[in-house]
Amino acid sequence: MDTDELLATMPFAVATGVRLDRARPDEVTGHLPWAPERCTAGGVLHGGALMTLADSVGAVCAFLNLPAGASTATVSSSTSLMRAVRSGSARAVARPLHAGRSFVVVSVDLSDDDGRRVAQVTQTQAVLTA
Repeated sequence: MDTDELLATMPFAVATGVRLDRARPDEVTGHLPWAPERCTAGGVLHGGALMTLADSVGAVCAFLNLPAGASTATVSSSTSLMRAVRSGSARAVARPLHAGRSFVVVSVDLSDDDGRRVAQVTQTQAVLTA
């Protein structure tokens, strides 16, 4: 499945402007362009927009690490916001920390266009089997 097909499975991510750049089981990358409608006061990209980017890219990473026939759902997500994004794009890199039978844990690092860390997210995804 290519990045466009993966993204199409997440209508909310598409509606909010998330873009996937690369998707492999060991690393998923994506970005969210700055836009005024995604901002809070002062032209700062909204923390919820950053969390949407992280959750979307992290979900793809978890999905790519599932056993055949399984699906996933986020059961916890911890976000530390560190720097404002006022232009350009927020960029996300998701890597699996643990891919087990019951849970997949993913670390997502967010940065700005200058490579400065914007946020760090750790999410736990349940492995759902029929």
